[in-house]
Amino acid sequence: MAVSQSRRRYQNQEITTHPCLPARAVEALKQQRRQQANERNATGQRWKEHELVFTSRIGTPLDAHNVRREFRNAIRGIKGIYADAWTPRELRHSFVSLLSDDGGLSIDEIAKLCGHASTTVTETVYRHQIRPVIQTGALAMDRIFDDIADA
Repeated sequence: MAVSQSRRRYQNQEITTHPCLPARAVEALKQQRRQQANERNATGQRWKEHELVFTSRIGTPLDAHNVRREFRNAIRGIKGIYADAWTPRELRHSFVSLLSDDGGLSIDEIAKLCGHASTTVTETVYRHQIRPVIQTGALAMDRIFDDIADA
């Protein structure tokens, strides 16, 4: 699977990034590609091509409501998770928390992964809640991935 590089400007310098994805993410994207091809074929002429990875069932861009609804549907039924209280934003908090406690990464590395210019936002917005939720979050993620693997 090819992942294209991105280019952006920061303080009048062009920065080129080459994303490196975990194997699990690459497999998920391959599955998404297959599912999208099936949806494209099933939809026929109603499909609106936008060359996006994640789309509505007819190929149009997702809006915030679509994303929240699909996210909640994906986690609905997982024991211990009240899906209506979760939004995709919680994943960002979980990502920072897990990397902080168990990932062996420095706060500088985590801030860079999140796209933060400094560690201030990473530490004040995301990292303050690590200890109270880390065990609950880790157990929930284990249940989610176990359920997905068993499906």
